[in-house]
Amino acid sequence: MTTVRNRAAGWHRPLMLLVSAMAVLTVVAAVGVVADPRVLTGAPIWAKPLKFAISFVVYGVTLAWMLSLLPRRSRAAERAATVIVAMSVVEMVVIVGQVLRGTTSHFNGTTSLDGMLFSVMGAAIMVLFAAQLVLAVVLSRRSLADRAGGYAVRLGLAVSLLGMVVAFPMVAQTPAGTPAGISGAHSVGVPDGGPGLPLLGWSTTGGDLRVGHFVGMHALQALPLLAILLDRFLGARLDELTRARLVLVGGTAYAALTLLVTAQALRGQPLLAPDALTLGAAAVLVAATATATALVLARRSTSDGRRTRWLPAAPVA
Repeated sequence: MTTVRNRAAGWHRPLMLLVSAMAVLTVVAAVGVVADPRVLTGAPIWAKPLKFAISFVVYGVTLAWMLSLLPRRSRAAERAATVIVAMSVVEMVVIVGQVLRGTTSHFNGTTSLDGMLFSVMGAAIMVLFAAQLVLAVVLSRRSLADRAGGYAVRLGLAVSLLGMVVAFPMVAQTPAGTPAGISGAHSVGVPDGGPGLPLLGWSTTGGDLRVGHFVGMHALQALPLLAILLDRFLGARLDELTRARLVLVGGTAYAALTLLVTAQALRGQPLLAPDALTLGAAAVLVAATATATALVLARRSTSDGRRTRWLPAAPVA
């Protein structure tokens, strides 16, 4: 996959500045997790800035790399990326500022200031969503050097937008036991701050909408990685069109997985405790993906066989 052989030199400067700043914040927040004994909603108070800083490092690097794949500069894409940087900074300023105040940043309406800051974050996310949509449109209209890589980039952007959308129901969740002044929750059926998975914190007693959000957002990395692996290990055996079709199958399955884990969460079901309905849907998804993959490979084999039959016979010495 030739599209991944780009050097970081010349990558979108505002995005790389964001990455640098978030890398520094990652270190600061990691120290805070260890040194600051305060706990908020069942987790170290610096855990949220730490997770968001790491996420923005990965997000910023990925978008900068994607922009570097364009055969020529796009002012619309670069401006959209700059808007994403600005909105990311707004988000992190509020998150860190609320930690310094000793309170939550998300769903917090306990005071007029807290409510205003949460509204600012919501507006920033909407603008960031629109800016990423612009990036997706620009990249969908430009031809990239490798077809499979192009599919991976476009699908990654599209599914990550889906990952943002499936997080919107968080603002409508108010499980029983939620403190007064808190409007919204990550968890479904149980209050935020209860037992959760190590590191991730996803609820182990109820549904958690962060699962679908996480899965969808990381399509930005997962689908290009799929294209890279196909090129690296099967590039000599599979033609470009076949690899592109396999990426399309993978992207469709990934989007379906995002919706599946979101539906599971909305039913108040922990990720690691699926019921028969969730398991059945997962089995259908696996079977459909395997069938589609087999059909793509079979079509490739058939096409190769047809080409072979039409080749002129080699002369006999």
